[in-house]
Amino acid sequence: MSAPKFTTLGCRLNAYETEAMKELSQAVGLEDLVVVNTCAVTAEAVRKSRQEIRRLRRENPEARIVVTGCAAQTEPETFAQMAEVDTVIGNTEKMQPETWHGMAADFVGETEKVQVDDIMSVTETAGHLIDGFGTRSRAYVQVQNGCDHRCTFCIIPYGRGNSRSVPAGVVVDQIKRLVGKGYNEVVLTGVDLTSWGADLPATPKLGDLVMRILKLVPDLPRLRISSIDSIEVDENLMQAIATEPRLMPHLHLSLQHGDDLILKRMARRHLRDDAIRFCEEARRLRPDMTFGADIIAGFPTETEAHFENSLKLVQDCALTWLHVFPYSKRDGTPAAKIPNQVNGKVIKDRAARLRAVGEVQVQSHLASQIGKTHQVLMENPHMGRTEQFTEVNFAAPQKEGQIVTATILGLDGTQLMA
Repeated sequence: MSAPKFTTLGCRLNAYETEAMKELSQAVGLEDLVVVNTCAVTAEAVRKSRQEIRRLRRENPEARIVVTGCAAQTEPETFAQMAEVDTVIGNTEKMQPETWHGMAADFVGETEKVQVDDIMSVTETAGHLIDGFGTRSRAYVQVQNGCDHRCTFCIIPYGRGNSRSVPAGVVVDQIKRLVGKGYNEVVLTGVDLTSWGADLPATPKLGDLVMRILKLVPDLPRLRISSIDSIEVDENLMQAIATEPRLMPHLHLSLQHGDDLILKRMARRHLRDDAIRFCEEARRLRPDMTFGADIIAGFPTETEAHFENSLKLVQDCALTWLHVFPYSKRDGTPAAKIPNQVNGKVIKDRAARLRAVGEVQVQSHLASQIGKTHQVLMENPHMGRTEQFTEVNFAAPQKEGQIVTATILGLDGTQLMA
């Protein structure tokens, strides 16, 4: 008998939830189990999930294969029809102890093959809390799940459900425990982080949560927030950016495009000038602020002129770290029905051009750091990250998990040298 094996595809939240499933499966003593936590963000992600399942079956011919995650939630029959798959469970079910108890009780194969309920009916908060998921230096805390918005390209709300928030008190208590265990940095994660609080009493905002954490956990050296929607940023979050040095000066923005017409067709809630204005204001309040961003290349109807506006946005917002997504048609989304879909070769070319511009931005940022002094959180003896999340390589070994003061001497590829 062997211990359960887990494979995670997709986002940091999926990785967080995999840690929860490990605990849940171990609690009931499951063995000879392979769990694949899938991603649905693009058609390519679903293809990779299927490919991974087939590979794992070849390597584990006697194991029970359980498929879960966003792709399992949005298209359960796709996976149920695979000969390699024994059980398909939804995103809600995977976080429930009774699901794993049921698998342990019916391990002979009597369990219903597909256990996927309507995720839109889920109203509870964001689920299982894992203390210490991440490296020994950085912990991730899930404070929100789901999304109430319906961007026309996005399948994720159908995999994650509507927005649910973890109450602030629960979050603060968890972060206190993490700091007590020696973590020097905590990252707040969620599907639509800036919607945190909308379903809680008094409808607090993300900035309220950030301020509360920094006030009530004074021993926390560094707090980060993951991907946010800049149009939803509240006054308290801007205040924290301006006044709280423990809030790290790195924001990853869900921008998606640089052209107003395409943004409207995406059903985004901001326009190009909104994004530029936010970046300018955040940098005015915090001059060392750096930005990452998600940008989609090749959305239906995108012309070369539309695309050029995305290229220009990289400079206009002074974006450093780009996540470029070639548009992927997802059945069940409004964008899939838009006529004038962009040719696949054109999409690939535009994505490559965006990435090339992003690489120039990274090199410019790295060069600007030479001679500066940073507080670097060590992820391993020879590599740590600055406040802006830039990698720094050290010739001499440092203590993992510690924050060290370092002067940047040069750069090597996409790393700074100290």
